Amino acid sequence: MKNYFRYAKFAAVPLILLLPLGAQDSKKNKKDTGITSEQAQQILDELREIKDLLKAQAEKNGPPQPTRAKLDLTGFQMLGSKDAPVTMVEFTDYQCPYCQRFHMTVFNELKKNFIDTGKVRFYSRDLPLDSLHPNAIRAAQAARCAADQGQYWRMRDLMGLNPDKLDMDNLAKAAGSLSMDTNAFRTCVESQKYKEAVQSDILEAMKIGAEATPTFVIGKSTPQGVDGELVVGLQPYSEFVKAISKPEAAK
Repeated sequence: MKNYFRYAKFAAVPLILLLPLGAQDSKKNKKDTGITSEQAQQILDELREIKDLLKAQAEKNGPPQPTRAKLDLTGFQMLGSKDAPVTMVEFTDYQCPYCQRFHMTVFNELKKNFIDTGKVRFYSRDLPLDSLHPNAIRAAQAARCAADQGQYWRMRDLMGLNPDKLDMDNLAKAAGSLSMDTNAFRTCVESQKYKEAVQSDILEAMKIGAEATPTFVIGKSTPQGVDGELVVGLQPYSEFVKAISKPEAAK
């Protein structure tokens, strides 16, 4: 798992954000970004090495990563009708900026047009990239602790909107704003009650080929969960509509 995160954390970083750094003044870089142009170049060099390594591994191992996945969703948090013909699963990282953008824009439209109308049931799973986002695992556990008090989705909304406020004190304030027992909530999070459950989600994500956050599985609902298409990364609303509307998704 350690090697996976070494690669996954860089896979989640868009190269376009790093490329201009080498052309800027070293002191300005350090002031604006916290790193010098020399350090930025080292990051770029490592990214290229990782890309070459992954390409070599793919050629050695044969077929590319799977484009479909089957998941057992028994016991996981669900939004919408249990009888919806299509299931959508998000593997999320609460500190991921792209997950925040999905949550603030695309998700609202999907909820209004598909989830609330009974066409799609939505599940949330965890894929915290802890090497890149140090508060992500805590947040994933916090959501599950909120579920103990019936506030999973409202806590998920608050954390999704505020990825910069995932330290313990701010999480406790969020729990208080939802009229939760903050002492029980804090004890649950700090005891890492759900650490193994979150790790199980990470392993499941690795197994199906999730390489970045957010990653989705969209397809037909099954008695146990979903049999669907893997969609990696933030996509425009229209792309999710296409995936949901595919004939095979609702068979």
